[in-house]
This record gives sequence, C-alpha cells and structure tokens, in this order.
Amino acid sequence: MPVSDITHDLENLTLTITAQFAAPVERIWEVYADPRQLEKVWGPVGYPATVVDHSLAPGGRVTYYMTGPEGERFYGYWTVLEVDEPRSFSYEDGFAHDDFSPNTDLPVSTCVSTFSAQDDGTRAVYMTTFASREGLQTVLDMGVEEGSRSAIDQIDALVA
Repeated sequence: MPVSDITHDLENLTLTITAQFAAPVERIWEVYADPRQLEKVWGPVGYPATVVDHSLAPGGRVTYYMTGPEGERFYGYWTVLEVDEPRSFSYEDGFAHDDFSPNTDLPVSTCVSTFSAQDDGTRAVYMTTFASREGLQTVLDMGVEEGSRSAIDQIDALVA
C-alpha cells in the first residue's frame, strides 16, 4: 500500500499524508495532469470521480463529482494556486453544490502536493491546511483519512 503515514495536527490545522509509489515522479505527475487518469484515483474505492473541468495551471479550476454506491453525487472543486511541474502543485480545495458553486457550509482548505524522486520511485507528500480547528475536525468526522488512503492507494495499480 502506497500510503505510509497519515497525521493530523489540530494545533497547526494540518492533515498530512505521505505515500511511496513504485513509479518515477513524471509518471505520478501524469495522474494529476490528465483528467481521465485523475478520475481513476481521486475518489475512494466505491466512489469514482468524474472530472468535469480540468486546468492544472495557476488560476485554473478543476471541478468534479464523486458518485456513491447508491448513485448519490458529492461535488467539489480546486482553484489552482501554483504549479511546478512535475514536482508540486497547490490549490484551494472546496466542497460544491451541483452547479459547482462553493458550498460555504463546509470548509475550504489549501493543499500542497509534492513529489520527489527516491531510489525506488516517488515519495509524495500531500499537506492540507485548514482555516480553523472546526474545519479540520469536520473533514476528519466525514472520514477524510480513510477516504484519502483508499483513493491514494489506487495509484499504484494505475501506474503499474
């Protein structure tokens, strides 16, 4: 399993996930740069993603929804902040309504995804920062740790 560590820090308002992939940095980058590949790993198992808009460039936007086992849809968006291909990208991550307008009842976070070469592949660090303890606690209560592990662990099979 690629995910080697998940930690949350209520004092610093962060959730950090570390993973190790048996593929080069450029291959892992492609997963995020290609919306069809991203769809295969963005949602946890049983909640596949459909990417509607995809612009992985500063100022760009990514919109998507995940479909649950009963057909229910969960909408979200990224507002891309910075891109350093193929090493890192950052974005604001938010929940959305079905028209992709922000759902302000749920927290927005800032995410930084960093990829570095290792002897046997790529080390990925996904750090998410929240504006408040309540925001972090909300997503923890929603199962973000388990969902993220399930989603990220699908990447190895995709890049094999």
